[in-house]
Amino acid sequence: MSDQILLTGIHGFGYHGLFEHERINGQDFYVDVALNIDLSAASISDSIEDTVNYAEITDLVVTQIVTDPVLLIEKLAGRIAEKILNTYLKVHAVKVTVHKPQAPVAQSLKDIAVQITRTR
Repeated sequence: MSDQILLTGIHGFGYHGLFEHERINGQDFYVDVALNIDLSAASISDSIEDTVNYAEITDLVVTQIVTDPVLLIEKLAGRIAEKILNTYLKVHAVKVTVHKPQAPVAQSLKDIAVQITRTR
């Protein structure tokens, strides 16, 4: 299946990280989500019941960013993917990318991100 819903650049301020200063001061996190879902019925019916509500999914992602800090963004990405698959049964697979642009590394770079894919 090639149908997807793409949510890009979902922002939240969170306290995830290995270092104490990250867990105290926090930083910006951005999440991209690609939902593999059959959109054929929705493309005909024009009904929200035949798809998923991406506003709700955006809220779910922000809640995961701003609550329950974790050490690794890999864990955060996995948690987001699991919540989406458990909540939205129409989603066949989800790809989650967590961006941590202010990650504490010695070199200058634009972004650090992890990307995971989970399927049913």
